[in-house]
Amino acid sequence: MSTAADRTAAARLNRLAGEVVDHRFKGLPPDADGRTVGELSAERRNLFTDGFTTPVLALSAEDVEHNVRQLELFSARHGLAFAPHGKTSMAPQLFDRQLAHGAWGITVAVPHQARVCRAYGVQRVFLANELVDAAALRWVAAEMSADPGFQLVAYVDSVRGAELMDAALRDAGATRPLDVVIELAAGDEARTGVRTQEGCAEVARAVGGATTLRLTGVAGYEGEVPDADGDRVRGWLRRLVALAADLDQAGAFGADVEEIVVSAGGSAWFDAVADVFADVPKLSRPVLKLLRSGAYVSHDDRHYRELTPFNRVPEEGELRAAFTLWAQVVSRPNERQAFLNAGKRDAAHDLHLPVPRVVRSARDGSMRPAEGIEVTKLSDQHAWLETTDEAGDLEVGDWVGLGMSHPCTIFDKWQLIPLVAVDGAVTSYVRTFF
Repeated sequence: MSTAADRTAAARLNRLAGEVVDHRFKGLPPDADGRTVGELSAERRNLFTDGFTTPVLALSAEDVEHNVRQLELFSARHGLAFAPHGKTSMAPQLFDRQLAHGAWGITVAVPHQARVCRAYGVQRVFLANELVDAAALRWVAAEMSADPGFQLVAYVDSVRGAELMDAALRDAGATRPLDVVIELAAGDEARTGVRTQEGCAEVARAVGGATTLRLTGVAGYEGEVPDADGDRVRGWLRRLVALAADLDQAGAFGADVEEIVVSAGGSAWFDAVADVFADVPKLSRPVLKLLRSGAYVSHDDRHYRELTPFNRVPEEGELRAAFTLWAQVVSRPNERQAFLNAGKRDAAHDLHLPVPRVVRSARDGSMRPAEGIEVTKLSDQHAWLETTDEAGDLEVGDWVGLGMSHPCTIFDKWQLIPLVAVDGAVTSYVRTFF
C-alpha cells in the first residue's frame, strides 16, 4: 500500500513530464519547442532520424535497468543495505529507479543535493560530509520537524564540527536530534575524516554532550586509501569495523539508537566492503551495513570499466556502459585527421579522453565499429580525431558514438538526457539538477 509520502514523491516526479522543451536543452529536436517532456516522450522519436541535433548524449534504458538490478542483487547476496551516491547523476528519476530496486536511501555530498532529494520525496538521505553550514542546518531542522518520517545521517569528523552543528540546530529550534556518524580517515594523507582512535573518542564525547546530535555509527570512503590495493583496503575496512565495536563497548551509542550504522563503499572496492562487513562482530544492537556506490547506475567506458569489482569477481555479475555521446564529423581535412562537433562542453574529460566506439554512416544509416579512430585532444566544441587506414570511409556528416570515462562528469554537462531503447526510440528523458 502506498503512503502519503510515496504519493507525493510520485506526483513530483510526474511533474517533470510537464516541463516545456526549448532552447535550454542541448541536442533536442528544434521542432519540439513548446512541447512538454511528456508529450515528446510519447512520440518515441528515433534518436538518429527524428530531428535530434548533434552533439547529443544518450543513455541506454536497457543498460541502466540492468545496472540498477546488478547492485540490488549484489547487496542482497551479501546482506548489505545500499544508499547509492546521488552526486553521480543528480537525477530524481534515476533515484526513483534505485529506490525501487531496493536502495535504503540516497547519499549526497552537499546541502543542495540533499534539497533535490527532498524535493522529490526521498525519505532517507546520507550526507557524506561534515555539515557545518548554519543555513543548511536550519533547513534540516525544519525538514525533520515537518516530516517525522524523514531521516538524515551526516558525517562528523571534529569536535569543532560537532559544536557548530549543535549550536545551529539549537538556534533553529530542532525538535529531534540529527543522526551523525564519525568519519574515519582512510590514512594520514587521505581526504577528510578523523585520523586517530583517540580523535574518534574525542568526537564521540563531543557528540554525546550535544542535545541536538545522536551518534549512530561510523563511516568512511575506502577509495581514499593511499596506494589502494585489496590488502590495504581490507585493512582499513577492518579498522572501521573495529572502531564501531570500540565505540559500542564504550557506550557511545545512545539507548534510543535502534541500529548501528557501518558504512563505506565507492564503485571500485565494493567486493572488499562485502568481504569485511560479512565479519562484523555481534554488537549491542543490529548493524546497518550500508554500501554507497554510485557510478554503477551508468557505469562507463574507461575508468570504472577498468576498476569495477566485477572484473575480480565476474561470477557476481557485470555492469554495462550506458552512455553514448553522439557527435558528427564536421571536418575531414586529410586522411589522418577528422574533427567532431563535441568538445569539453559536452564530454567528460577529467580522467580520460572519450573513446570512439561506433560510426553511423550519414549516407545509409549503417553502423560499424569505430576502428582506426582515436580522440587525441578536446577543444571547447571540437574533438580532434586521429585516423588510420582502418577508419575506412569516415566522412563529413557521419555520426560517431563516443564512450566516456567518469559518470559524475558525464551527467553534469547535460540537463535533459534522452533515454533510448534498443531500437533507437527515445522513450523518456532524464532531468538532472546540478
